[in-house]
Amino acid sequence: MSDNVVLRTQALTKHYGGVHALQSANFEMKKGEHVAIMGDNGAGKSTFVRQITGVEQRTSGNVWLYGEEVNFAGPLDAREAGIETVFQTLALADDLDVPDNLFLGREKTFADWLGPFRILDYKGMRKATMAGLEKTGVKIPNIRNTIQNMSGGQRQCVAIARTATFHSRLTIMDEPTAALGVQETGQVENIIRTLKEQGEPLILVSHNMRQVMDLVDRIIVFRRGRICANLKKEETDGQDVVAYITGAKTQPEYEESAT
Repeated sequence: MSDNVVLRTQALTKHYGGVHALQSANFEMKKGEHVAIMGDNGAGKSTFVRQITGVEQRTSGNVWLYGEEVNFAGPLDAREAGIETVFQTLALADDLDVPDNLFLGREKTFADWLGPFRILDYKGMRKATMAGLEKTGVKIPNIRNTIQNMSGGQRQCVAIARTATFHSRLTIMDEPTAALGVQETGQVENIIRTLKEQGEPLILVSHNMRQVMDLVDRIIVFRRGRICANLKKEETDGQDVVAYITGAKTQPEYEESAT
């Protein structure tokens, strides 16, 4: 496997009883690349992400991260390995402020001489939070505000800033702007562009064709639980992608698996 490969899957498969939600997904992405995953509802997009991030245990197949085969027992293992994921549900704690959400489950502490007891390093967490927000260009007027008092766009940006704060080796965003307005969507898209400029690899799951064509290098199309197309952005257009999503077209190398 090339040293330039960030993530690779081979024959990744997930069955829910008799339902084949994901079947033999072979996927590869390189350093600095931004890849979109598209497909109709139920096509297997989110199922694919859940297998990569350890949210669910795959039925079969293999996953490699930077050349090392991985088999995460859960999302915490994936996060510790450097995969930061922004799920549609955001996974934020409404009653906590921005630093507490960014460091939830991995709090900074000091006074280790107290044995099993630790003192939370609030100053250190606030400093790291500000650095993460600056890195992504996220503007939060008051980081001590609780999440429940923020707009949908601000919440989404906090979830995204969490990925930058911990120097992720791979960022995955699952429909990051699905419930946002025009202005908030623009802010999230600017964050994605900033990550691109910084050379950070990203997988974007999205139904938004304009967004995908503006932001990524390559498009992977899922249909009925299988990959049916692998398209370079500059060699395709929206109508072409829709043809693969609907099944009107299938790339020759995927024809056998799509039948």
